[in-house]
Amino acid sequence: MKRKTFFTLIIMAFVLSFFVTPVGYWGKVWLMRLFASPPEIVAVDERIKIDGYDWKLKDANWDFFNLNESKGKVLFIHFWASWNTPSAAELNGIQTLYDAYSDRVDFYIVTNEEREPVEEFMAKNKYTFPVTYRIVGEGAPFEIPKIQGTYIIDDNGEIIVNSQETHDWDSATVTQLLDSITAKS
Repeated sequence: MKRKTFFTLIIMAFVLSFFVTPVGYWGKVWLMRLFASPPEIVAVDERIKIDGYDWKLKDANWDFFNLNESKGKVLFIHFWASWNTPSAAELNGIQTLYDAYSDRVDFYIVTNEEREPVEEFMAKNKYTFPVTYRIVGEGAPFEIPKIQGTYIIDDNGEIIVNSQETHDWDSATVTQLLDSITAKS
């Protein structure tokens, strides 16, 4: 076999691996993380205040609770699904944020999946942030994204970040934002 043919086959196998093997899944996650940018912060004059905190959810133990318990606190609310590649790409940065800010920010990492696949995904990836389960059909004080999305809400209930895209949550932009809004609360 000629050298050129050999290298062509190697390149084709590499590209094909992104479509038919687990290597492709982790490759896509890695590429999304690599090219993720920090989220845009909503301009002060364009910020919207949420309608309230009355939103019923379930915790990891499947017990009901209400978002009212976080009224007056800084919130990081992220919607995700374990099967969604862009969601998976964001979770490492969210874990880093949770490790650094869990004492000053209430984190709600929200899914509408069943417990079993979520617990398996969390254990496999060694994530320790708390998972919140959404009750489908239950009204929320803001728009629920179709699959993924993130809100950062200050202690006055104003939406400071409203993103439906994949972002780098462990960025200087986000840490500076959280430092500034948690310093006043």
